[in-house]
Amino acid sequence: MQYLLMIYSAEDAGPQPGDDDFMQMLGEYQKFTDEVEQAGAMLGGEALEATTTATTVRVRNGQSHITDGPFAETKEALGGYYLLDCKDLDEAIRYAAKIPSAAYGCVEIRPIMVLPS
Repeated sequence: MQYLLMIYSAEDAGPQPGDDDFMQMLGEYQKFTDEVEQAGAMLGGEALEATTTATTVRVRNGQSHITDGPFAETKEALGGYYLLDCKDLDEAIRYAAKIPSAAYGCVEIRPIMVLPS
């Protein structure tokens, strides 16, 4: 079953670019990525730019409304994701607990909906 592991944290929480701790965290992410790739679970994943680069689009009555920034004001923002193929939710939870940002943020796990073909 496919699961999306969404990584949330406050953008000012945890190691910041330019810090030695940030480079260590990147190494921890690479180690995790290597693990899920070697296990054959990795389907995709990427880090996201800061919420200041976001654009939100809403369509109301056929008109597009574009807003700079994220959809909602929040302290924790989506910073990246992994798309994994896991045997069950328990395996997805074990992987989520290994994601470095889980130590100061959270990882939301959502199963991918299988639509009829």
